[in-house]
Amino acid sequence: MISAHLPILQVIVPLIAAPLSAFCRRAGVAWYLSLVICAVSFAISIALLIQVLEEGHISYLLGSWAAPWGIEYRVDVVNAFVLMIISGIGTAVLPYARTSIAAEIEPHNQALFYTAYLLCLTGLLGMVITGDAFNAFVFLEISSLSTYALVALGAGTDRRALSAAYTYLVMGTIGATFFVIGIGLVYMMTGTLNMADLAARLQGLEHNRTVLVAFAFIVTGIGLKLALFPMHLWLPNAYAFAPSAVTVFLAATATKAAVYLLLRFLFTVFGIDYHILGLTMTWLFTPLALAAMFAASTVAIFQVELKRMLAYSSVAQIGYMVLGMSFLSVTGLTATIIHLFNHALMKGALFMVLGAIVLRQGAATFNTIRGLGRKMPWTMAAFVTGGLSLIGVPLTVGFVSKWYLVAAALESGRWPLAVLIVLSSLLAVIYVWRVVEAAYLEEPPADSKATEAPLSMLVPTWILIAANIYFGVDAGLTSRIASAGARLLLGVAQ
Repeated sequence: MISAHLPILQVIVPLIAAPLSAFCRRAGVAWYLSLVICAVSFAISIALLIQVLEEGHISYLLGSWAAPWGIEYRVDVVNAFVLMIISGIGTAVLPYARTSIAAEIEPHNQALFYTAYLLCLTGLLGMVITGDAFNAFVFLEISSLSTYALVALGAGTDRRALSAAYTYLVMGTIGATFFVIGIGLVYMMTGTLNMADLAARLQGLEHNRTVLVAFAFIVTGIGLKLALFPMHLWLPNAYAFAPSAVTVFLAATATKAAVYLLLRFLFTVFGIDYHILGLTMTWLFTPLALAAMFAASTVAIFQVELKRMLAYSSVAQIGYMVLGMSFLSVTGLTATIIHLFNHALMKGALFMVLGAIVLRQGAATFNTIRGLGRKMPWTMAAFVTGGLSLIGVPLTVGFVSKWYLVAAALESGRWPLAVLIVLSSLLAVIYVWRVVEAAYLEEPPADSKATEAPLSMLVPTWILIAANIYFGVDAGLTSRIASAGARLLLGVAQ
């Protein structure tokens, strides 16, 4: 039955389609192919999520080689949820991308864009679904290399995209190097790369110095990849100068996959009982998360380019995810997992709005959005709604995330952290209000010829905005999945 092979199809379908997209050479054909492939990947991820919710985890052995000798794809509720996020956003971006890419990328590179896009999707999906540590590194590199190319494609409209891609490449390579050194060290001590087997064999090696060093290398390497403050400096320029569709896709998926990878290694490979985990959470992750929440949000307030503003906001949101981990509780991890989903909806929609502004105005700055509330009412209404979600206003997904974070802080008796979560949210009010003020309270330039964004961009944007509201009003499904995932990672009975 084909259902038995869904785990490998999740990865192999976009992987095979990527070179086919390059052979097409025609952007229209490549777009149709990519859209179909992404829709199929999304359907597969939903089927996998339903299956694990009903039957428990899935173990798929490649080539029928038994684990741990062969590569195992292991699907549980946590990575099935993340697979759905990545493939769902990947599908939503493509209808939006056709118009945006046609305006921002040279015609001869457009088919190649879809090739790199599918490769990036393959890497992210593979990194999430694999149960093999070295295989995770391989997929991490596939996604990274294609991402560098995607960011560099923005050079057609802004040459700074080349330097942004180069900086991303350097920092990404350093992160990947740290990660693979850590994997090499744990392999040296255990003789296995299978994550489940690693978890079993690391028992009794908690105080081994080599394992401690491996832990530090892996955490640092993934921290660079997910843009954990202060290792985030590659992210603002990459988001600001990449083509708009690329920014939407990366902001909503790439850091989510990296956060998942960190969760998987911390709570599955090393485990909740690893003696240094509590110290790491208390003395490293909590301070860095708080610094990200306040420092990045403060920097966002003073940005002139809206893409950079939202990029710094993303660094702050990563802080919220890491803070949830640091509580080492079911409620805290539930907050982290549910925010992976909620943040993808928020930032995906907001960056889609900025792409529409770039299409009509040539740039998305506070200068170019003056009076756009009257010229592009549906576009700016989407930004306002997404901005309210980013702040954490009730009836939006942002409120659900903040609610779980505050609950986790109060549950652990750390009420000052609950106060800081609320205060950091108020910083988002400032930079969201700046956009609202410019768009609705300032007069448009006399020579402004801006018109509403095309339907091909508005419809995907409003689908994500509608999801922001729907899952904010009824968070039952996402909360149940996130809670089940948190209990699985912590080894707590369902």
